[in-house]
Amino acid sequence: MDTLNPDSFKSSNKAVRRRLIVQGVVQGVGFRPFVYGLALQLGLVGFVGNNSAGVFIEVEGDPPVLDQFRQRLVDDAPPLAHIDSLTVESISSHGDDRFVIVHSQAQAGENTLISPDLVTCDDCLHELFDPQNRRFRYPFINCTNCGPRFTIIKDIPYDRPLTTMANFPMCPDCQAEYDNPLDRRFHAQPNACPVCGPHVEFQWSALEIQMQKLSVGDSAPDDPIQAAQSVLAQGGIVAVKGLGGFHLACDATNDQALQTLRQRKGRIDKPFAVMAFDIPAVAQFAEVTEPEAALLTSRQRPIVLLKKRPDCFLSDLVAPGNDYIGAMLPYTPLHYLLLTQHSNPNSEKKDIQPSTLNPQPPTSNLQSPISQSPISNLQSPSSILVMTSGNYSNEPIVKDNDEALDRLASLVDAFLLHNRDIHAHCDDSVIRVFEGRELPVRRSRGYAPFPVKLPATVPSILAVGGELKSTFCLTKGNFAFMSQHIGDMENWETWQAFEKSVAHLKALFRVEPEIIAYDLHPGYLSTKWATVQPPDIRLVPVQHHHAHIAAVMAEHGLDGQQPVIGFSFDGTGYGLDQA
Repeated sequence: MDTLNPDSFKSSNKAVRRRLIVQGVVQGVGFRPFVYGLALQLGLVGFVGNNSAGVFIEVEGDPPVLDQFRQRLVDDAPPLAHIDSLTVESISSHGDDRFVIVHSQAQAGENTLISPDLVTCDDCLHELFDPQNRRFRYPFINCTNCGPRFTIIKDIPYDRPLTTMANFPMCPDCQAEYDNPLDRRFHAQPNACPVCGPHVEFQWSALEIQMQKLSVGDSAPDDPIQAAQSVLAQGGIVAVKGLGGFHLACDATNDQALQTLRQRKGRIDKPFAVMAFDIPAVAQFAEVTEPEAALLTSRQRPIVLLKKRPDCFLSDLVAPGNDYIGAMLPYTPLHYLLLTQHSNPNSEKKDIQPSTLNPQPPTSNLQSPISQSPISNLQSPSSILVMTSGNYSNEPIVKDNDEALDRLASLVDAFLLHNRDIHAHCDDSVIRVFEGRELPVRRSRGYAPFPVKLPATVPSILAVGGELKSTFCLTKGNFAFMSQHIGDMENWETWQAFEKSVAHLKALFRVEPEIIAYDLHPGYLSTKWATVQPPDIRLVPVQHHHAHIAAVMAEHGLDGQQPVIGFSFDGTGYGLDQA
């Protein structure tokens, strides 16, 4: 329990007490610290806590001040919060003498919305590149405004023991931040530092140990990130463990590295995504409009499909025969460190050389997200990197260290690992801007599992999706919770990832489906999975193209009560006539 004891916390004779229940994205976004600070500012008493229904508050004070408190809960909520409902009821006064944060509670049958993973905030970036900060160059820096959420949450309420950070007890300094209501890391569940938190590790792959064609000099034992940079600069391929799984990284200007990656992965000509340090770096190889720049720098940080510049200097093997290229900016501290060269006067680092960039970027008023950071020890950004999903073609992204060392060993020369477990795999999202509007191509990291609000309450339905580029959807009340990208349901590995993800979302949102909707095609693995579920669950087959049209209707808030004409241009599908 966290408290302050100001003498001003006194209930007047006119004090009344109210209970407030706040639902929405209100866990993992600094909402309890915000409530605490607001109550402190207004001189109110009571408590705030989390449960699996959301955030519960009991607050006591003069009625006009309580009215102000309620209004400011909505008007001044943290920027990452999303309030879906707020209920208020009057209850008996208790005569408390302070406001406190109480321990979280489980509550059967309820649910709260889960925050997607969040891009590193500007405050943490300042600290990451500040040599005087105790988290200088720490790859897992985060606070209440940023960092991992969905991918580390095992269950709700959102508290550290129910995340993959449970294995990292906080040191005294981190605990003091966590307990301080005035600190940016107050109740930041993934809070950590180099003393107590996760760490990165560099390892050669079995393939490279056998071939022995690369070297990293003396940097590998002391700085795993610089060791990985050296491998990349020499044309090697590195498996990088990120937020929701592994990426396969290589220099996007190196033809030989790209050719090797395509041969090893069995990906003949499908485009790869690239990661660049900032908007000016992206503008060297792609045309970037203002809406596209806004999307690239958004808190979701998706891959954005951009028109290639005529003088694009990246390897033609990044996106062969394609006028567009998928680009994204760094979204974790590890990515920022991997894309920059660190100046250390005590080390020559002769093996670490950045790849050549176009020396004359086009004029742009779009600034680097860390343009105001203390970067005296930071050299110019390093190479543009290919960052493609760490998997074999048509398989789900690899998320665990042991699995990566086994399954990716034949694809890469080295590994950049870390020991913070990923509970839920989550691929990068892919978005296209069309006529100024965002068109999702793949909705995953940064968006999942945030729901679509439906126009009416529906039964609990699990819609298991089709076969290619599959996702699933779980409904509860008037919310449709869409999963992260699962992949092509064509093999055992994707089947397992699908089953684990279904179980995870069912647990997070406290729902057991009454109905399972599945594709009419009898050959799909998702259909076969649906038809062997317990007999008390109602099964509803849905024709493939009908499902596409119904999804668009739901996206636009149509309830199906009015007739519509829909066109679905999606190739072949199993028809109602079984053809």
